Parts: sequence; structure tokens; C-alpha cells
Amino acid sequence: MTALSHIRNFSIVAHIDHGKSTLADRLIQETNTVALRDMKEQMLDSMDIERERGITIKAQTVRIDYTALNGENYVLNLIDTPGHVDFAYEVSRSMRAVEGSLLVVDSTQGVEAQTLANVYHALDADHEIVPVLNKIDLPATDCDRVAEQIEDVIGIDASEAIRVSAKTGVGIIETLEAVVHRLPAPKGTLDAPLKAMLVDSWYDSYLGVIVLVRIMDGQLKKGDRVRMMQNGSVHHVDRIGVFRPAMTEIDVLGPGDIGFLTASIKQVRDTRVGDTITHEKKGCDKALPGFKPAQPVVFCGLFPVDAAEFEDLRDSIEKLALNDASFSFEMETSAALGFGFRCGFLGLLHLEVIRDRIEREYDIDLITTAPSVIYDIHMKDGTVTQLHNPADMVDLTFVDHIEEPRIKATILVPDD
Repeated sequence: MTALSHIRNFSIVAHIDHGKSTLADRLIQETNTVALRDMKEQMLDSMDIERERGITIKAQTVRIDYTALNGENYVLNLIDTPGHVDFAYEVSRSMRAVEGSLLVVDSTQGVEAQTLANVYHALDADHEIVPVLNKIDLPATDCDRVAEQIEDVIGIDASEAIRVSAKTGVGIIETLEAVVHRLPAPKGTLDAPLKAMLVDSWYDSYLGVIVLVRIMDGQLKKGDRVRMMQNGSVHHVDRIGVFRPAMTEIDVLGPGDIGFLTASIKQVRDTRVGDTITHEKKGCDKALPGFKPAQPVVFCGLFPVDAAEFEDLRDSIEKLALNDASFSFEMETSAALGFGFRCGFLGLLHLEVIRDRIEREYDIDLITTAPSVIYDIHMKDGTVTQLHNPADMVDLTFVDHIEEPRIKATILVPDD
């Protein structure tokens, strides 16, 4: 087991398209985590849609062994996060599992909206932040202006920002050294009762649910009986391991480690993100402060073009919901379209991605209704009903007032 002082847990955050996944690729390559013949672009983006669109949708984790210039060996746990605002939930969740962040800013474009949103997530989680100026190989690069902008707009010191070209590999060693020397080591006690945070979970048809955990205190071994503190369910751990990025089994996970466990869990719903996992006997008494569940904000109906495919659609939506806790659905019938589902999404990109996945992975042609929001109808007798569909509008003589969702937005634009 690695000493705590030689472990570093960090995430890479940035605006969409500023080069997070490319930087993750270079860090993996520089440390020989993956053999050169197995290397590919966007190493951590496993879904077809991620690779085609060049975006990250699911946060991915990888464990890197690094020998620093001072000759000491370190274990780095890296989480590559999405940049798009629809997946901010993935980002906030990953932040809770690590102690520091590399803030990647495109040195040709400077600070953009999502850069700020993601920095605020990092500051909320009390992170140490190391700014990285990427794309210095491009002719339009202007590192001094962007460093000044980081200090003005975000208010973090960028005098020692690392200048990197993730594409050509310049500055990668400096980035690894900064992770080792400028980010804090995790805290934790080996002898304390097991306290592990459930960071993510997804379904595998052979192993059942795979649970991504960050060990805060204590240790987790194969064969342990563990309890989920939110729903009280008890499971027998079949295997534990780490991602290098392929799943690699190991014998024990200690404080500060990020790894996975499988325990023949059938339903992803049993593994609530943000839950605390502890031993069945002699467990910890207080759960970790959890994060808030994701709040869907855009709703639309999904209907099969061929009504006979309704059962297939139900199966596919249930399987997708297994791997995406932020996606909600309920049955709906429409006079024109027949049976279908009313689904809630975190945003329009999230909607597009789910729709593409159903059409592609399950081969079902879909009709998607126009995206809408939910209205609260306050009746004169004091009751409140929710309106999902204009066709269900009640008689206005009984209505006192109608409320629609609003957002508080901060709009950030350049001076000129």
C-alpha cells in the first residue's frame, strides 16, 4: 500500500474544447501507463458518441505511477471531467473525490464561461488549483494576456501557470511535477473504521454493478461485507481494483485510494451517488456529507415510431437509466403518438446524447417531442398540480395562478 504522502488525487477541469482529454492522454503516455501500441486519441472517452463529437460525457478515472525528478515514486489518481455545462453534475461529483485540480485554459481563447463554472465547483470543494495554459504551439497563443485574465476574472495566482502543448507534449513533465509538489496529499487514517465515498456506478453485464469509490479512512479488502449507509443494503465484495485505464484487480484499497468494487449488485439504483460505504460490523457511525441529487431541467417525450417497439424502448431506457443517475423518466400516453416516456434531462446536449444512444445502441427509431419545462398550476381551492403537457391544461376558471421555472443566471462577457 502506498504511503499517503506519496498519493495525489486530482481532476482536470476546463471549458469545452480546451484540451482536457488530450492532456490526460499525454499524462498517461508520458508515464507509460498504457503501452504505446495500445494508445489512442481520447484514451479515456470510451463511448462512440464521445469520440465522434470530441466531447467528454462521463467523468473517467485512471491511476498513474510516476517517478518524480527527485527519484521518489508517486501514485497519481486522475479524473478527466466533462467541460459542457449539461454535465456539471459529473464535475461536482468528481471534485468531492479529489483534493486538487488542474485548471486548463486555452492560451489562444482565454477564460470562458465553463472555465469559471468549473472553477467555482473546485473552490466549493476546497481544492488547490494549478492553472495550465494549453495550446502554446498555436500561432495565436498569448500566455501573458491569458495569465493576467485568470488573475483578473478568477482571482487565482497565475504567475506560475504551466505552459503546455498537450498536442506536441511540451510541458507535460512540468505538469506532473506540479501535481506532485503543488497539490496536497490526501488525509486519512488506516486504523479507523472504513469510510468510502461512492463516486459513480455503472452496469456491466458480466460483473453486475461496478462501483467507483474513494477511500477516506480504513481499508477495503476482497471478501469484506460492506453496508451502504443511505439504504442500509449489505453486500459481499467479490473483487476490488483500480483503473490503469483497464480494470486491474488488487488485494486492498487504503486511505486516499480511488478504485472500484463489485459485489454482485443487480441494480444501479441501489448504489446512490454520494453515499457512504462502510463495513457491516464495526462500521463508521456518521456518513460523509453527500451531494445533492441531479435536478432535471428540460423535459421531453420519447415515443417509438413503430408502436410495436414500445417494450424495447422501455428496456433501453431502463438500461440507460442504470448508467446515468441524472436522467429521469415516467410513462406517458399521447392521443397522437401512442405510448411513450416523458424524460427529464440536465440540458439539451444531454437530451441529444441520450436520444442518439437509444437510436444507435438499441436500434429504435424515435419521435422526440419539443423540449419543455414543468409548470405549477395553483388552483383556487389551494391545491397545486404539475402541468407536463399543454393538452392537459385545466379549465382556467378554477386556476388562481400559474408558475413557471426561472433561473438566476450570471452572464460573463469580455469588455469589448
